[in-house]
Formats: sequence, structure tokens, C-alpha cells
Amino acid sequence: MATASQSEVQFRFVVAGGGIAGVTCAQQLASQFPSLDIVLLTAAPMVKTVSNFRQVSKTLEDFEVEEQPSSVLEEKYPNLKVIQSAVTVLHAKQHTLLTENGQVFHYEKLCVCTGARPKLIIQDNPHVLGIRDTDSAQEFQKRLSSAKRIVVVGNGGIALELVYEVEGCEVIWAVKDKAIGNAFIDAGAAQFIIPSLEAEKPKKALPCKRTRYTTDKDTAPNTGSEGPGSALGPDWHESISLRGAEQVSHRVHVEYECEIEKVYSQQEFMQSPLYTVEKVAPHLILSNGKTYGCDFIVSATGVVPNTEPFLHGNNFDLAEDHGLKVDEHMQTSEPDVYAAGDVCTAGWEPSAFWQQMRLWTQARQMGWYAARSMAADILGEAIELDFCFELFSHITKFFNYKVVLLGKFNAQGLGQDHELLVRCTKGLEYVKVVLRGGRMMGAILIGETDLEETFENLILNQMDLSPYGQELLNPNIDIEDYFD
Repeated sequence: MATASQSEVQFRFVVAGGGIAGVTCAQQLASQFPSLDIVLLTAAPMVKTVSNFRQVSKTLEDFEVEEQPSSVLEEKYPNLKVIQSAVTVLHAKQHTLLTENGQVFHYEKLCVCTGARPKLIIQDNPHVLGIRDTDSAQEFQKRLSSAKRIVVVGNGGIALELVYEVEGCEVIWAVKDKAIGNAFIDAGAAQFIIPSLEAEKPKKALPCKRTRYTTDKDTAPNTGSEGPGSALGPDWHESISLRGAEQVSHRVHVEYECEIEKVYSQQEFMQSPLYTVEKVAPHLILSNGKTYGCDFIVSATGVVPNTEPFLHGNNFDLAEDHGLKVDEHMQTSEPDVYAAGDVCTAGWEPSAFWQQMRLWTQARQMGWYAARSMAADILGEAIELDFCFELFSHITKFFNYKVVLLGKFNAQGLGQDHELLVRCTKGLEYVKVVLRGGRMMGAILIGETDLEETFENLILNQMDLSPYGQELLNPNIDIEDYFD
């Protein structure tokens, strides 16, 4: 490392962002170039690391996310320097980055992994809370402890986990779709899991092995939901008590096909005709005409890529979702600037069975592959698009059921040109297969089906399954042995 001055430093590789994509990228670079100093810039005092990684099948991977002090990373990789300071400006032409603490970093290759922030339904409203990082999760826990009724808006992963985990508080769940969990599951699967909202929850098994999401009160910046903190782990709710002020265990009411039309502030509410009816504030009106008083509103309506510090004065191609557009080597339109994880949008022609979703698995894969691409460029080597981008695969848990999603699991982009086969055993399993021209394009597996590896192979090898018809999902046929 060559030092220009006290505040100017030079590195071959700089990675911005302490989430899974950034940490994975920095770790891969540090292990591939042990004699080079690598710098990781992070806005938060803690970084996210992958642990207990398990390759379930060719493309399916399962892992845990731990939040750790950066010193743990530096001990493991002596050539990795973690600096806690957010990026304020990027001068892409000069290959320099300016950070909040006034340092200037010259880089040869930069990877932007700054994630995304919640897309709040209403900005700067004290009654609307977005859940994204550790700070906002702790704020949520604090406010929930005295709450009797909350409104959750959104239909993605965080909303699904939230409504199931919250106890001791009435939950009004407003979804804009005809069924819950629209981003992940179809209406049939939604019908399969929704009885779990009314049922008694099973007692928690052994304590969760993941490191608790805690930060030192003195070092944690008060970033709130708009800050640059990296996203929560897949089991973020395991580590905090999601309990309200009431004695009820579980009370969820779903309002379908609606959005929030208006939120009354305390002052507006006191001046409105509603005030005489119910003195709970905030008060909100849904687009279906119904009104609810609540203690606060949780906005779980997706995310917006954190690109702001990098755009001014530079020429980045942005995708429609405002992500930094990257090519098949994770390179942006600015020379020597790569991007990975939630901040970027795949700009290459995807495989027939892959789509981008802003998930943990893809953040890890993109971070790892971006590091490989940066290294290949420095070493003058050719690199092909990694196999993980061949087939979309994701393993998660909703309402205490194991959920596996493969390929075009919701027939994404297939129009009317597909057929569905479904097998459902109430309370036990839900299996849906998407077929086009007799070939499997995707699948949703809920419960302990043990079909993920077989279905993954059937999607990848595109075998003609039309001779099997409905027998494909016959529970009396051991399909694994059949296609072995």
C-alpha cells in the first residue's frame, strides 16, 4: 500500500458496504491476494458474515448470517482493513472515493455493495416505521412492547415473517394483492399456509444458533430506517422479543387488494370527525374505505437501491428499479467499478430459469462472483458467468414451513404458455410444478418434501415429462428413484 498523505491512501481493491455482498467480496479478494491490502468501507459498526454454509444441491445453498464486529474479519484476514466510515462522494474518472471521516481512497478496482433501504409508504412520518437494519428492528421492538394494534403494509418476506412472529398485539395486514406472500408464493400456497396464522404457534425449538443482532449503544450510529445500515439476517426476528402489550397470542386480520390512502397525524386526527369516534392515533384510511386506529404502521413495501453517494458527477447506467446496471462480469458502466447485491440490477440476458430477487443468497453469490471477476481482470484471465446464475433457487421459512423456490416458480415471464401441477396435503406439504411444453420450468415446495434435488435436475436437464402427466406428482410414486 502506497501512502500519498495522511488523508489519502491507495489500494488495488476497495469494497464499499458491510453487508453480505460486500463482506463476501472482500473476503474472497483477501484470500485470493494475500500479499495485497484490501479495504472494506462500512457505515455500520458491525458487519454481516456467512456461517454454517451448506450446499444443499447444485444450486441451492443454506447458510446463517451473523453480525460481528469488524475486528473478527481483520483477525481472520490480516490483509483486510475494515474502515467504519460511509462513502460520501465517488469520482469515478479519478478512481477516488471520499468518506465521511474526510479520507480519500484511490482504488484500482472498486466494488459497490451498499445494499438498499426501505421504500417507505410515507417519508418522515413518526408513526411509519420501515424495518431494514438492526437499529430499526430494535426501534420496532421498543415500540411494539407497548402497542395494542399495529398495521403492517406490504406483502414480501419481512411482512410474512412479521405477521407470523408478532404476539400480544392485534395486527392489521394490508396487502395490495388478492393473496398473501405474492412475491414468493402463489395463491394456492397462500391458502395452504394461511391457517397457520390462526393456529397456536409451535413452541420454539432449540435456541437459534445465529449471533444476536446487537450493537454497542455507544458505537451504533442513529441511522434509523433511512440510514446506510445493512439488511437484517434471514432469522432477524429470532433475536428480539416481538411481543405487544396485550395478552392475546396471535390475532391477525388481513385486508386484501388495498393500499393506504391517508395517514392522519396527531394534529390532523384531532381536527377530523374521526376523533370523536376513536381516540387512537395515528389513524389511517385504506383504499377500500375502511379506517383503523393503531399505535404505529410498519412499512414493509420493498426496497430502493442505495446508489446516491455514487451518482453525482458520474455516468452510471441505472436500471428501471434504480439499481446500478451490471454486465455478466458484475461491471457497471463506469470503468473499474463493479457492483453486487441489492444495490445492483442484472443487465445481462438471464438464463431461462433465473431472475434477480433481492435476497441473501443472491447477495452472497454476487459478492463472490464480483470478486472473481475483479481478480480475473487484474490477472488478465477470462471468466464465464457463474453456474449459480443458471437456475434461480432459494430456501427459506414462512409460517414455520420450509419453503424451496426453484426456477420460474411463479411462472414469471411465461404468460399463458404454461401448465401447473399441484399436490397438496393440508398441514403437511404443498408441491407445485410449472411446466411448458412438457418440460419443467419451476417449482414451489412447502414442507419436508425432499424433492428439491430431483426437481432441480429436471429443470436443468429439460427432460420431456409429458409421458408422465399427472403421475409426476403421484404421492405413491417415489419420484426421486424414478428419475435417479
